[in-house]
Amino acid sequence: MTTTTPETTAARARAARVAVFTVFALAGVGFSGVFSRVPDIRDTFDLSPAQLGVTLLALSAGSVCGLPSAGPLAARLGQAMTVRIGITLASTGLSVVAAATHLVTPRPVLMLGLFLAGAGIGIWDVAMNIEGAAVERALSANIMPHFHAAFSAGTVGSALIGALLSSIMFPVALHLGCVVLIILGGGMYATRFFLPAKADRPSEEEQPQASRGRSPWTEPRTLLIGVLVLCAAFTEGTANDWLAVALVDGYGLSNGAGVFGLAVFLSFMTAGRLLGTRWLDRYGRVAVLRVLFAVAFVGAALVIFGGPVLAFVGAALWGLGASLGFPVGMSAAADDQDRAAMRISTVATIGYLAFIAGPPLLGFLGEHFGVLRALTVVGALALLALLVLPAAREPERQASGTSR
Repeated sequence: MTTTTPETTAARARAARVAVFTVFALAGVGFSGVFSRVPDIRDTFDLSPAQLGVTLLALSAGSVCGLPSAGPLAARLGQAMTVRIGITLASTGLSVVAAATHLVTPRPVLMLGLFLAGAGIGIWDVAMNIEGAAVERALSANIMPHFHAAFSAGTVGSALIGALLSSIMFPVALHLGCVVLIILGGGMYATRFFLPAKADRPSEEEQPQASRGRSPWTEPRTLLIGVLVLCAAFTEGTANDWLAVALVDGYGLSNGAGVFGLAVFLSFMTAGRLLGTRWLDRYGRVAVLRVLFAVAFVGAALVIFGGPVLAFVGAALWGLGASLGFPVGMSAAADDQDRAAMRISTVATIGYLAFIAGPPLLGFLGEHFGVLRALTVVGALALLALLVLPAAREPERQASGTSR
């Protein structure tokens, strides 16, 4: 019989921390791996912009379908098994995309692969955030932003590799095949070090009937946190999708300068996620996010109205301001460990609506007012986030009535 001591529990938590960090980075690799080859896929299938938009919508649709199922799966099977299911489904989808691109199959086959990849990524995303929240509790530390920084690093690294492979006309099928091997091998190994399933929460039979029976979709606090995460996702995703284009179209900059502006945004966002844990420990969620969303508002305003030089300063402030909203929202959804899986699934589903609604909304506004002016929506969402921020307050601080 093995005796569990505080030392072995702490060692498990530290190992799980590395494992979660790895799984987040691999999720970024998988996500960016396919998107880095979208131009090549478009050329292979000879898709018009409208056809490409519909085709890529299959991936978003898959994510939306996968997200709500992740919470129940994690509650029943544990985070490790749920992440493995997500990785397997995503790998299957990427394999179908690779085969469809190699054989130039009918477009519905490509869309099926993207749908499966999106569903797998959605399940994977929620489950790894649930595990990240469990590791946070085990270590009594605000480390969720570090995990999301790992995801950002994975996307950037994978995108750079994809750009290089595209420039030398490396086959898309072989590239995606390598991505599948990396995420399957690395993910299956890393999940072996996750915390034991259901070790940090009571079983369903032990939970109060009221807790088990109530849907997170009926809980005001959970919905408000979902709105917060939606605002954060929109603030972050809009820059990823449109910042470079806005700088080029709005200020007449070169394509390279526009991409440099996006790189400034991403660099400061990653730095905010690495440094933000200290701010959270010292000042609390609400105080830190209040400042950061205000910074994002100022940064977006400088990008839109500051001219071509101040726009780069604005991109830095925007990136810093957008850094912590999403990861902190996930931590807030998991404050009650007994309901963490279902609540994170609900919050993530609401948040991902930004990735679906954001591109067409900005595209419509950009068509009528210009892409640069369309970014004013980011400021409006930042103000909305400030209104719902109190919902993310730590439970002990809620009880004491402080605003931190």
